Amino acid sequence: MKKKIYLSPPGLICCAGRNRNELYESCLSGYQGGMVAQKLPESDAKFPSGLIPWEIPKVAFPELTDPDVYAGATRIIRIIDVALEQLRPVIEKAISAYGPEKIGVCLGSCDNGSESTLLSHRVLLDKGAFPPDYDLRFQSASYPAEYISRKFGLSGPVFTVATACSSGASAVIRGAELIRAGICSAVIAGGADIVSQTAMAGFHSLEALSDSLCNPFSKNRKGINLGEGAAFFLLDTAENSAVDLLGTGESADAFHMTAPNETGQANAIKAAISDAGINPEQIGYVNLHGTGTKLNDKTEALAMQMVFGDALPPASSTKPITGHTQGAAGTLETAICWMVLTEKKGLPVHCWDSIRDDDILLLPGDARQNTPSICMSNSFAFGGCNVSLILGRK
Repeated sequence: MKKKIYLSPPGLICCAGRNRNELYESCLSGYQGGMVAQKLPESDAKFPSGLIPWEIPKVAFPELTDPDVYAGATRIIRIIDVALEQLRPVIEKAISAYGPEKIGVCLGSCDNGSESTLLSHRVLLDKGAFPPDYDLRFQSASYPAEYISRKFGLSGPVFTVATACSSGASAVIRGAELIRAGICSAVIAGGADIVSQTAMAGFHSLEALSDSLCNPFSKNRKGINLGEGAAFFLLDTAENSAVDLLGTGESADAFHMTAPNETGQANAIKAAISDAGINPEQIGYVNLHGTGTKLNDKTEALAMQMVFGDALPPASSTKPITGHTQGAAGTLETAICWMVLTEKKGLPVHCWDSIRDDDILLLPGDARQNTPSICMSNSFAFGGCNVSLILGRK
């Protein structure tokens, strides 16, 4: 019998909320006020983006002489820190119970190094030398995860997961594996990303950005709105919350570098349902990947149909509210499911123009006073990195 893994209340921040309660209220009301125009690098073109509007404190690094230049001032570290401070009580309790050597870190992210790279090279071009406190490790993909470990004085395993936009969900699975293998007693698991110039330019080159608000599953959908955010759980076998990780499913279909595949996505959903030991009809809500691109929405709808047939569960995409937070998306959307299960106030609104696409059988459900005991979150990424997580309420 596999160990039960409980998910603590999540710590998070994104454009739709500074904490889990604010985010959930935004999801219930369909608030999209966090979506603002963001200029594309080296261009006059602007695209709606989910930018965090609040002042985010700098992080003090004792070993740095000029934090305004480096790590303590970088946006990725600052938003990670805001989210983690919300988890401080449960993390410190776990350290006291298990010791720092038995607490691990699993961080998922897509683009957590380019910010430091751009900052340092701007100084180089302006002054002819890198900042005196420059260190190559700051632009490493692993640095934010190392920061989390150092922040709490941990000495357990530290992992960085990079499976594109399913990274945050993959990090949760890796954390559960560390606990079930007996390597860790608890794991800080989650994801973080910012709307970097690199990400903006990359998605624009793929013609994936929408110049209007994201409109998932609509006939008029045009693409994604990028967003920034961070979200974390403490995974533990102690019953530190009313929600446990019932099942997880992954697939690596390698169908195409960027194009999705419905069979690979369906395989991840089926694997999660099998791992949870439930029937598909027991799932009361699905937080869809729902990016708003032509291919992604159609493929996810087909995958859902392959698994659920005509008995589709209530479902919605929350990306029109948060933006697509890339490596943070899987954990952020799992956090929304956590709130649905614990608060019992209803399901997140699906923000769209309600114009059906004849090629899409899936009809996202509107918010309602529904109190499911089981929720699923889908995260489907480039390269066929597909993840589904199933959460249950005790």
